[in-house]
Amino acid sequence: MNGLKKQGLRLWIVAAYFLTQSLCGLAEVRIKDIASIRGVSPVQLVGYSLVVGLDGTGDGRRSLFTQQSIRNMLYQFGISVTDERMSTRNVAGVMITATLSPFAKVGGNVDVVVSSMGDASSLEGGTLLLTPLVGKDGQVYAHAQGSISIGGVNIETMGGERYRKNYALVGRVPNGALVEREMPVNLGANGQIELLLREPDFTTADRIAQAVDQTFGNTIASPVDASTISVNIPAEYRDSGQMVRMIAMLESVEVVPDQVARVVINERTGTVVVGGNVRLSSAAVSQGDLTVKISAVPVISQPTPFSQGETVVVPQTMTTVTEGGGEQGAVMVLEEPASVSDLADALNALKVSPREIISIFQALKEAGALQAELVIM
Repeated sequence: MNGLKKQGLRLWIVAAYFLTQSLCGLAEVRIKDIASIRGVSPVQLVGYSLVVGLDGTGDGRRSLFTQQSIRNMLYQFGISVTDERMSTRNVAGVMITATLSPFAKVGGNVDVVVSSMGDASSLEGGTLLLTPLVGKDGQVYAHAQGSISIGGVNIETMGGERYRKNYALVGRVPNGALVEREMPVNLGANGQIELLLREPDFTTADRIAQAVDQTFGNTIASPVDASTISVNIPAEYRDSGQMVRMIAMLESVEVVPDQVARVVINERTGTVVVGGNVRLSSAAVSQGDLTVKISAVPVISQPTPFSQGETVVVPQTMTTVTEGGGEQGAVMVLEEPASVSDLADALNALKVSPREIISIFQALKEAGALQAELVIM
């Protein structure tokens, strides 16, 4: 167990070391990796339909919407069904979702995700019926249909035995939707292109504007706010073909993004991620383990001679308290300003586990020594 703790701590220290080194080296990233262009965002599509051809794993009679959908579908084919006891175990009501690229053209294909709505146990082997997919504006942009691939198995026997691999209630239809309407894209409206940062930051926005001006040799970019950079399109790039070339140049510009000092902690898994900008004020860190061991030892009690008593076994409880797991009584002092690497060295000297690191970070924050945002997941 101690070896596992030390191994986890070493992994954490290595991660912190490389993170610090990368930021100290001013790692540059492309604009396309941290920003997008306004007006060319993908569109979410949704639809409702039925999956047929299931092997008795579809919705039961409690899923009334599935029965109503079957009747409505059959009515479209001139078949009237009035039997309220209609079996639907080979059919399941599902929701279909898809993401349509803003540059998808009529006749193109996109993948769709099929998710069960009722009490079906599996969508394995099913076929999705023709389904219109609509956007938030209510317009139909594509139609989906095809065989579902779930990549999983969900088997349940009459004896109650169950075998499950992956998740069988959500599947995909690769290239299952046919695009029938194109998204209106208006690049370069008013002679400008707007870059939108995925992580808003004033410093990063200003650095992007400076890098774009340096690349094009002219003052064409200006930060509007923490998430928006406006870029004026030069006259020589306003043709459609030249605009694509300009956008490709913009996406390839490299900048050094700024980051907020942040420590992210996941208490459920014992994961600690520390940003390279994290700094600490002067602090003393001490950590120890308290182990309480309680054991019961059977003690045989014999009666005195001629007392007509009975031999009984009486458990005797023994409690042992030990303190260890690290250097007992060790105190590490962090001189100001301390970095992530300094803290990692101090924690390594104390020989603490990743879960103990979480407690230390929380205590440092409460003491006012941690100059960073502490995020607990």
